[in-house]
Order: sequence, then C-alpha cells, then structure tokens
Amino acid sequence: MEQPDKLHAKIPGPADYLANERTFLAWIRTSIALMGFGFVIVKFALFIRQLSSALGETTALPSKGYSAFIGVSMVALGALMALLAFFRYRAVERQLKTNVFFPSQWLSVLVTLSLVIGAILLILYLLPGI
Repeated sequence: MEQPDKLHAKIPGPADYLANERTFLAWIRTSIALMGFGFVIVKFALFIRQLSSALGETTALPSKGYSAFIGVSMVALGALMALLAFFRYRAVERQLKTNVFFPSQWLSVLVTLSLVIGAILLILYLLPGI
C-alpha cells in the first residue's frame, strides 16, 4: 500500500508565499522596534544629563556612560535582525519553489539570546539606581 503523503505532495501555493512574507514582515517590525528602543535609550540618557545640567545638579544622577553603548548595540541588533530576516525569507522562498522545507530556529535563538543578554545588561545598569 502506498503512502498518501508521497502520492499527494503539497505544491506550495500563494498562501505559503504570503505566510512567508508575513513572517518576514513580523521580523522587520521586531527589528524596527529594537532600533527604536535603542534610539530611545541613547536619547533618554542625553535628556537626563541635559536636565541635570540645566537644574545645576552635577551629582544628582550619576551616569556610568553605558546607555550609549547599550542603545547603539540595540540599534545594531535591530539592523542585524533585519538582514538575517531577509536571508531567512529568501531561503524559505527557495525551499517553497523546490517543494522542500527545512525548518530553522537559528534566527529565533539568536534574537532570544541577544534580548536576554541585553535585558541582563539593562538590569545590571539600572540596579544601582534603585
């Protein structure tokens, strides 16, 4: 008896390509959010320093100077995520055209690890201020 899976292999249709595009756009939205968050981190630290200077308080808000590094790192991570998302989008598109799909988790793992490391750095940065 023949297996139905081999007889009736699913040919990718428009829904498959559109799902791939929606996934790509979700990664792009996430990368834009990371870049925006990094921008806000850098600009907020600058705002706090200017506010302290305008109020004449030089020691009220100690700054370690890490916010610029963390913010720029978040922007770089967002840009890297957009690039990797594009490569993944193109790879899935090629797989759909050849009717062979191999799931990959590397982008999800990379983003998750990067965000967890970024969160830990932010927590360590914010803890002395509590």
